[in-house]
Amino acid sequence: MPRYALKVEYQGEPFAGWQRQKELPSVQGAIEQALSRIQPGAHTIAAAGRTDAGVHALGQVAHCDMAKEWDPFRLSEALNYHLKPQPVAIVKAARVEDDWHARFSAVERQYLFRILMRRAPATHDAGQVWQINHRLDVDAMQAGADTLIGRHDFTTFRSSICQAASPIKTLDELRVEQVQGFSGPEIHFHVRARSFLHNQVRSFVGTLERVGSGAWTPEDVRAALQAADRAACGPVCPPQGLYLARVGYPQPVFDRVR
Repeated sequence: MPRYALKVEYQGEPFAGWQRQKELPSVQGAIEQALSRIQPGAHTIAAAGRTDAGVHALGQVAHCDMAKEWDPFRLSEALNYHLKPQPVAIVKAARVEDDWHARFSAVERQYLFRILMRRAPATHDAGQVWQINHRLDVDAMQAGADTLIGRHDFTTFRSSICQAASPIKTLDELRVEQVQGFSGPEIHFHVRARSFLHNQVRSFVGTLERVGSGAWTPEDVRAALQAADRAACGPVCPPQGLYLARVGYPQPVFDRVR
């Protein structure tokens, strides 16, 4: 059965997360249902990462097995037709080797988190950002972020229900920048690692927001990390501003796909 990689974009707001659930809408369920429209029968797809309820994706990657060969462009078009009107799009599709796996072949994941800083309620960006009504100190947040980069025991920044075998991970990048968005000034967090613990990025952002607000110092972040205690973590921020931005593989999957 030929295998295809799918680059998936979606808004997380209407879904209970990526993973298929019996009585709740999910992104995985939506794509599998679309696949059943173009190839009758049951379908099970695998993804590079399972995003939580309310979390978005710009570059999620999944794979599916088909009964016959498809032109990748026509496969993406057919899926997009049957995904309407849900906020899910197959941006690209590519034929891959039969043993290629969206999750296990990945060597890097990148996340983006957006904070919108303005008092007036968000309209166009509602549900797409974490909105706060005060300004944040970017330099202080970056100083706190720098203490987290590298290989550490991230127990402090790990959900109590995380199923990972070990809390030890290597964080390759945690970059904080201020940009001017269409709705006002934004803080963007760029986070990159081979893999992440459950709620790790949202725990980082919630903690660093406390630094940017002046309630914590950068050294408080270091102390929280060294405590290796979930109780030492700052507040976990809401999911609305989080995006799975990119998944990296040893060989580019979609670069030559129209």
